[in-house]
Amino acid sequence: MKLLLTATALCFTFAAGVACAAEPTEKDAIAMVERGVALIKAKGKEEMVKRINAKDKDFVQGELYIDMRDLQTGIVLAHPINPSIVGKDLTDVPDASGKKYRRDIINLGQSKGKGWVDYQYKNPTNGKIEPKTTYIQRVDDVVLEAGIYKN
Repeated sequence: MKLLLTATALCFTFAAGVACAAEPTEKDAIAMVERGVALIKAKGKEEMVKRINAKDKDFVQGELYIDMRDLQTGIVLAHPINPSIVGKDLTDVPDASGKKYRRDIINLGQSKGKGWVDYQYKNPTNGKIEPKTTYIQRVDDVVLEAGIYKN
């Protein structure tokens, strides 16, 4: 019986550790965007689009993923989770709370080049609308974005 309880306790401890380790952090979002910036500088925007569309593990990790938007037009250039929005300008489409966060992303990219934007968004892992914060960084005429859910 003692062995069974110990094994059960270890399983729960391991499962909890895996769940905790899977939660992305702000540092993870920044690191992912910085990897994208480096890739664009080294190989160009087209290569970044290919990697996003292919769901490259460097740029798609569970609920943490990178997408790319044109800085001038707001048009989505690549999105690994919702490819149906690629080619669309959703700049003035609000989130669930009415915030036009995409406009904030563009304004922040144009004015400061990088930073954080908060909004409400559908979490791809559970389908629920949740608070999200996204780190953005301008590279030439595009903005790379990677966000985490604050659940």
